[in-house]
Amino acid sequence: MRIAIVGGGIVGLATALNLQRRGIPCSVYELAPEVKELGVGITVLPHAMRELAALGLQDPIENMGIANEESCFFNRFGQLIYKEPRGRGAGYAYPEVGMHRGRLHRLLWDTTVERLGAGAVHTDNRCVGFTQQGDEVLLHFESTSTKTRRDDVRADLLIACDGVNSAIRAQMRPGEGVVFTGINTWRGVTRGKPFLSGRSYVRVGSIKTAKIVIYPIIDDIDGEGRQLINWTTEITSADASRNDWNKPGRIEDFIGHYESWTFDWLDVPDLIRRSDVIFEYPMVDKDPIDTWSVGRVTLAGDAAHPMYPRGSNGSAQGMLDARALADALARHGDNVAAVLGEYEQERVRKAADVVLTNRRTPPDFINIKVEELTGDRPFERLDDFISQSELRAMSDRYKQVAGFSTAGLLP
Repeated sequence: MRIAIVGGGIVGLATALNLQRRGIPCSVYELAPEVKELGVGITVLPHAMRELAALGLQDPIENMGIANEESCFFNRFGQLIYKEPRGRGAGYAYPEVGMHRGRLHRLLWDTTVERLGAGAVHTDNRCVGFTQQGDEVLLHFESTSTKTRRDDVRADLLIACDGVNSAIRAQMRPGEGVVFTGINTWRGVTRGKPFLSGRSYVRVGSIKTAKIVIYPIIDDIDGEGRQLINWTTEITSADASRNDWNKPGRIEDFIGHYESWTFDWLDVPDLIRRSDVIFEYPMVDKDPIDTWSVGRVTLAGDAAHPMYPRGSNGSAQGMLDARALADALARHGDNVAAVLGEYEQERVRKAADVVLTNRRTPPDFINIKVEELTGDRPFERLDDFISQSELRAMSDRYKQVAGFSTAGLLP
């Protein structure tokens, strides 16, 4: 089969590597003229690491990042609400690793070029649409850098991994937009001394007032023991005005929410002010859809199920898509209807459940619940409001929905 993957991001490359592992050739088309190590932090959860381990990439990923030992939830007064072990410390067969997103992308890119051959990976190709005719798909491309039309590409199957603003999904579902509910985010990375265990993934505050997620992604960044620390703020805007993806973030737009967040274990406003970079993004997703496929065209990753980045789960769900699609192709060969039928049966409902859970009861629902119970005030004894076992049950429910409950990933 002639299989074309549009999008050379994490999910597109994971799909290509899964196909190659099963002896199925494909070609990847990436819109960027050059691949660079861009972005900030990403968390590779145990079920994502299982997929990457199957591709032979677990060791380099562990060497590039920092294995999380604990997940901690604090209120906006710096008081610990709940914590639990993570990764191998929680009994998983696989670690949970925080790392620089650009490093993970570069590893996947270089591995794809090495295993598939440079001739199968094409940069500077923006897909502007497709036409289905008979038993094939005609892909239309232009050069990203020059805007000139490129030759059309013929394929038996088109897999769209071109993200939340997928041009292919837009053609399949004209007029559909992203869902924005007034939550904006700012992200950055700061060089600083290790905090708490030095291996802690931390959520502070809640989306009701203001929230920040903090975790280290590179150890000893400067040879003096400092780490590169990733942080992400989330704020609900009263006027529901949406961030612009295409401009750098401005610290004055959000720092006021965090000025008092100086705790004995971390000075949050100082962490933000010393950031190397600041990016801004609107928090958006799309309503789940019943089918990801039309004819010989299908969606994967954020093109199929964009979700709020509240559970470090977007890339993990995309990697599950990649394996399911590759397995279906290995079983059914060129019977595209059977391939896509099995793929959707395996993934559509599960991904939809994660999208909706990330909206309603994400992991930081723990923070929201405690904030409501305590009246958004410091507490003397949290057990007077809610027990640790109740909080643990909230955390376990999310893992179950997202597909990384401990029972499913034991050694």
